[in-house]
Amino acid sequence: MAGAHRKGALRTGIPMQRPAEHSGEGTEPGTPAGETAPSSPAPLPGRSAGRDRWFDALRAFALVRVITYHTFEWPWLGLVFPSMGVMFALAGSLMARSLERPAAHVLRGRLRRLLIPLWAFALVLGTAMLLHGWLPGPDVLYWVLPVGDPPGNAWGEQAWAVLWYLRTYLWFVLMSPVLLRIFRSAPLPVLALSLVPVVVLETVGGVPDGRLGSALSDLSVFLFCWLLGFAHRDGVLDRMRPAVVVPVASALLAAGAWWAFHHRVDGSYDLDDIPLAQALWSAGFVLLLLRFRPDFAGLARHRVADRIVKVFNARAVTIYLWHEVALMTSVPLIDLMWNVPAFERDLPLDSMWFQFGVAWVLIAAAVALFGWVEDIAAKRGPRLLP
Repeated sequence: MAGAHRKGALRTGIPMQRPAEHSGEGTEPGTPAGETAPSSPAPLPGRSAGRDRWFDALRAFALVRVITYHTFEWPWLGLVFPSMGVMFALAGSLMARSLERPAAHVLRGRLRRLLIPLWAFALVLGTAMLLHGWLPGPDVLYWVLPVGDPPGNAWGEQAWAVLWYLRTYLWFVLMSPVLLRIFRSAPLPVLALSLVPVVVLETVGGVPDGRLGSALSDLSVFLFCWLLGFAHRDGVLDRMRPAVVVPVASALLAAGAWWAFHHRVDGSYDLDDIPLAQALWSAGFVLLLLRFRPDFAGLARHRVADRIVKVFNARAVTIYLWHEVALMTSVPLIDLMWNVPAFERDLPLDSMWFQFGVAWVLIAAAVALFGWVEDIAAKRGPRLLP
């Protein structure tokens, strides 16, 4: 699991302040979603049987956490909330629910929802990279069907590096009809054994180089979380006693933390750089999140918050695809602000928090400009906002 894929290998950084002699005079960028969150197999009192707002809130929070991490790169964020594990678990639960229908129909729908927004993104980013000297080869076909990491040049790497998630999600979707059948044959043993591949790859076998190695590593890291989504949908987690769940989750969390702090990369315990730690910590964390679900039905009474969560879920692909472009664009935009004396005097232009705020404005613009593509992909009428 290449850490660069999660961080955005070419971090643009804080917008540069003008040199001192100029500054004083003011002369100077978890889930393809778009569908209703699943209800729990046995809804708790007060929980809607048609929509699980806890799932909606988790997915929205996971997206915020991803963007926060890609802005500040705080290594502890992965321990506080492992967003990618959460997003894969939620997607796994949705996939298990969808597979109550014929598999071929489900796969066509999922591919359409994923690929059409990706193609729109590829058209814009690919054109920009061509203008910056990119010469695509035969592997450009990975932009059409991302079973491997799509190619690009160094100029756009921060934007396209995050596509590892869509590639991994695509493989999980394609494998899910078989995975679900295997899981349902022996849920708990299969769930336990799903951690074996990442342990073997990271401690014994080694990860192959290139696109194959990246795909195998990411699939092995998040396989347990995807299957946890199956377990949630089938009611397996609800049947597990807390006296069993808590010790198991605690052991996984402890093992993940121990591995992270004893296998640091360049002195950092960032889970995105330590695949086995990511797998173990995410497994324990998501197990607790899905087993002990609070009643979020009351979110509907807070209209603004409920509306925000709804937009995040309906535009999850757009937000994920375009957030790094927003972070990249925020840098030259803020650099231009240094040329406006009032902005230079009154705004914290050299603050990462200011860049974070500008990025969210640009993400909102991307949702307005490209979000309707998700409606087309879902065979809905295009809307500015859902």
